[in-house]
Amino acid sequence: MRLFRFLSLLLVVLAPSAFADSPYQVEMILVRQNAEPVINSRAAPENWDEGAPRLGERLSPPRLGNIVDKLRADANYTVLAHKAWEQNLGEQPVKVAITDGQEQFGQFPIEGVLSLQLGRFTDIDADFWINQFDNNGSVIASEHLSQKDVRTKNNQLNYLDGGHLALLIKITSLTAKPPSAPPPDLQD
Repeated sequence: MRLFRFLSLLLVVLAPSAFADSPYQVEMILVRQNAEPVINSRAAPENWDEGAPRLGERLSPPRLGNIVDKLRADANYTVLAHKAWEQNLGEQPVKVAITDGQEQFGQFPIEGVLSLQLGRFTDIDADFWINQFDNNGSVIASEHLSQKDVRTKNNQLNYLDGGHLALLIKITSLTAKPPSAPPPDLQD
């Protein structure tokens, strides 16, 4: 019985830290698949960001430049946006609004919201709009990528296919130890 009380107390003390938010690097590449027909959608709603905080200047150095270079060299793809940033992730969903280009009346050429929730895997909701503007700054055409409840593996590149638009995303822990090298006698 004493052991049970001790284990219960230990669980109470250690459990909150096991579920605490941890720092991660999130890197995303938004691409248009040129071989697929473009599907125009309704313009993004005025509250497209759903009140999520904007990514702004919280960018970190991207690590997937070689992937972007390969995509740009392939005529089948157009890289629309490449962003990397650090943020804490945990069991509660965290939303971030991502923009690219010059704002015109509250809309951007590229705008979207990522919702990330950490568990054994990372659950992602992604909503992105690619907007075209007329000379007056009004949206005249939009393309939309929507992916809901996508479960991705951490520390590897994940592909979210949305038809003619796609999102490549990699979520890497900044606190996890990198895998150790095999012992020298196993390298031969």
